[in-house]
Amino acid sequence: MKAVIFAGGVGTRLWPLSRKKSPKQFEKLIGNKSTLQLTVERLSPTFNPEDIFISTGTTYVDVVKKQLPHVPSQNIIAEPHKRDVGPAVALMSGMLAKRGFGDEPFVILWSDHLVKHQKTFNALLLWAEEVIKKEPSKIVFIGQKPRFASDNLGWIECGAVIEQKDGAKLQTFSGFKYKPDKNLAETYFTSGKHCWNLGYFVSTPHFLLSQFQRYAPQVYNLVHAITSTYETEEFESQLSTLYEQMPIINFDNALLEQLDKNNAYVIEADIGWSDVGAWEALKEALEDQRTDNVTTGQVMIEDSEDNLIYNYQDDKLIVAVDLDNVLIVNTDDVLLVAKKTSVSKIKSIVERFKGTEHEKLT
Repeated sequence: MKAVIFAGGVGTRLWPLSRKKSPKQFEKLIGNKSTLQLTVERLSPTFNPEDIFISTGTTYVDVVKKQLPHVPSQNIIAEPHKRDVGPAVALMSGMLAKRGFGDEPFVILWSDHLVKHQKTFNALLLWAEEVIKKEPSKIVFIGQKPRFASDNLGWIECGAVIEQKDGAKLQTFSGFKYKPDKNLAETYFTSGKHCWNLGYFVSTPHFLLSQFQRYAPQVYNLVHAITSTYETEEFESQLSTLYEQMPIINFDNALLEQLDKNNAYVIEADIGWSDVGAWEALKEALEDQRTDNVTTGQVMIEDSEDNLIYNYQDDKLIVAVDLDNVLIVNTDDVLLVAKKTSVSKIKSIVERFKGTEHEKLT
């Protein structure tokens, strides 16, 4: 089985740590490692380095090579233009097929997530691989058993249970719902028939390409034209020229929303998954209980609870007294202080920097 990790996005909700020049997946969020490094590390018991592929932007190729020196450089595929996830998945499927892995199961993963229960996670991947080897014209989604009624995540509706192993369930697939309102999220949470959609799935490159050919023919045709020049002198120029012509479309719109439900399964379990795309999500992922303070760097806290304080200046001490539900992030050029419940406003503030003296901070 191959693993494809997507590491090309820019996360403004983790600003001021995450910037255009160095997005969140490359920054040291947990200990002394980036989430990209942690993602590859958790695969190490199951995957050899040569079986791991990284999809990123041309701007970030050097940092990927630096952080993942054991991953072969030819396994780092750079998108020359940002065209959202739909074309990115199609390109990676096409490249794997061109390299002779078209009928081999592969898993799609993301570089900015945390997974606490790594043994369970790897066991699920191997289970999904078994399913796809038996039924190569399928997709197996990996879902997290929900911990709460999140209205900020996508949900998968599960059908009949086919098999159970060690608390995990292989089920039929009934559909998706992206970011339901709070009432609907509560219904999903209590139903026992829904799980969080992580964006993780196992399939084969050939099957995904067949679905792109059927539901997103423009994307498929451009990928086919690009990969037909692989290992020729024309490849780089064709990749740049033709990829720019790709429609900007996410993977759900391009393929998943049109997928025949009979062509998919869901494996659901508690893998301790968290999307650390925003500061409050990082706090939730690292805390043992809500009242915990989560800190990095030189920080002293007194009579305070439920705070996240990240200090990236070694020569500065942050002292917090009588604070609750507060976010403090200190970098060399920005000090962010906000209520943890107001983190959603960060993105719009950063967007207002465009065309001003502060644009360099984005």
